[in-house]
Amino acid sequence: MDAFSYRGNELYAEDVPLAEIATRFGTPCYIYSRAAIETAWRAFEHSLRSHPHLVCYAVKANSNLAILNLLARLGSGFDIVSGGELERVLCARGDPDRIVFAGVGKRADEMRRALEVGIHCFNVESVAELERLNQVAASMNRRAPIAIRVNPDITADTHPYISTGQSAHKFGVAADEAVAAYRRAAALEHLEIRGIAYHIGSQIISMEPLLQALERLLILADALASEGMALQHLDLGGGLGVRYRDESPPDPADYGRVIASRLRERKYTVIIEPGRAIAGPAGVLLTRVEYLKRVGDKHFAVVDAAMNDLIRPALYDAWQEISPVEKRARAEAIYDIVGPVCETGDFLGRDRSLEVAPGDLLAVRTAGAYGFSMSSTYNSRPRSAEILVDGAHPHLARKRESIADLMAGESIAPLS
Repeated sequence: MDAFSYRGNELYAEDVPLAEIATRFGTPCYIYSRAAIETAWRAFEHSLRSHPHLVCYAVKANSNLAILNLLARLGSGFDIVSGGELERVLCARGDPDRIVFAGVGKRADEMRRALEVGIHCFNVESVAELERLNQVAASMNRRAPIAIRVNPDITADTHPYISTGQSAHKFGVAADEAVAAYRRAAALEHLEIRGIAYHIGSQIISMEPLLQALERLLILADALASEGMALQHLDLGGGLGVRYRDESPPDPADYGRVIASRLRERKYTVIIEPGRAIAGPAGVLLTRVEYLKRVGDKHFAVVDAAMNDLIRPALYDAWQEISPVEKRARAEAIYDIVGPVCETGDFLGRDRSLEVAPGDLLAVRTAGAYGFSMSSTYNSRPRSAEILVDGAHPHLARKRESIADLMAGESIAPLS
């Protein structure tokens, strides 16, 4: 569903005008739609209804507590990659037994805390991690549930920075070393083998690489079964893309139907980890035009949001639609939408045809994922507010940081 639509000439979030949110909470700010988040999660849940499954939302996409709590209320599981994300999920009342802990660099204290609360599974990414996790579990007289993340060496048609399934990447265990890694796991007294996992990247817009990876996973699962290592689940990762411009990503219903069909004769529980596909279209970044500037033949719209608020365009050269909050008849020009940060790469969009004036509001669309969660305080810019809209009710899900907040943990050394 598109929760952000025009009524007449004015852009709304569900039943709230974006201009009203700007007046009440200021700009820049992120705005999320409860209805869009819940609809997207239910689409994944419904898509696998014919097969045992667990939908684990990828917390890295957007870790706001209000959003995590919405999903926890729906019964969602959670895919985490740090101790901080674990604590966020617990604070949001997520069920520990529905948490999958991934990531290549888990610390011993993070492992200990995850075992303490009783998470569903660790997705282990190296033999060295197996050894450390076994030691931590032994110190607690526990057995740690594990799956090994296998790198299937599949090329996903996405940006190289968010492709994670090839042999040159830091993630997972190489496919030709996976059986040996499982043998080692089986020999470690304080590990319990539960499954096998893969994740080949983010913003994937074709089913083909996902299905190729699944086939390679099934071959490995059969090889493990022949050695007496029966698996309970297959973790197929996440990465299903969204439409930013002209992409045509698979629909969750088609994705789930194909997976369920391929696994019909198998008894494995399926775990999937969507993040962007749930949160991305459910959010926008609202920003205000401060100045219009012309340099030679180049037109710039300088706005109050910057690369510290939304780094995707600068980091990935990502394209996101930028819409006027109020459509007005003005002179049209081709603008670069840029922020105040002292970097040439500080832009939200380039070569956009807009009819704007200073003071106008713009909405950067499909910004609910990897927006605020990747934001920073570069140039000592406080991070923006986050607003969750529920029908006609906007809720302040995170207050805007202040300059005092930025300096709260710092101190001046007592120099002689």
